[in-house]
Amino acid sequence: MTARARHRRWPLGGEGGSASLELAILAPVLLVLVALVVMGGRYAMASTAITGVAGAAARDASLARSPAAARAAAISSAQATLAEQDLHCQGSPIVQVDTSGFAAAPGTPASITVDVTCVVVVNGLDVPGLPGTRTLHERAVSPLDSYRSTTTPSGQP
Repeated sequence: MTARARHRRWPLGGEGGSASLELAILAPVLLVLVALVVMGGRYAMASTAITGVAGAAARDASLARSPAAARAAAISSAQATLAEQDLHCQGSPIVQVDTSGFAAAPGTPASITVDVTCVVVVNGLDVPGLPGTRTLHERAVSPLDSYRSTTTPSGQP
């Protein structure tokens, strides 16, 4: 075998060190992909939780007998459900209650609407270039009892 044939089989330069170079190039890309998966999971879980919060708040508000009691019930229910879901809003959640359904005469179908807005942290890994927070908003509507009364069963308002 000649020296030239040996040189073709086993290159003298080799590829030593290329694996560490590849790892150095791919590591940031892999970290960003992991951050995107974590961020997507947090967003999906928070979005599902906000849907449940709005539904529970609307349901509790629809059981109230007055607009003021409905607002108080919706806010209280939203805060309690957020705590149960372990969802932490930056600042406090915004709970808006549309109580115009209480103006409908008894026997007339009416509903109550609750809007819940919450700013949540989705980028807990602080990856530059990815959003750190997302504003989640959900609306839920719950029917009011058509034959509701503004008095309690004992006869007191």
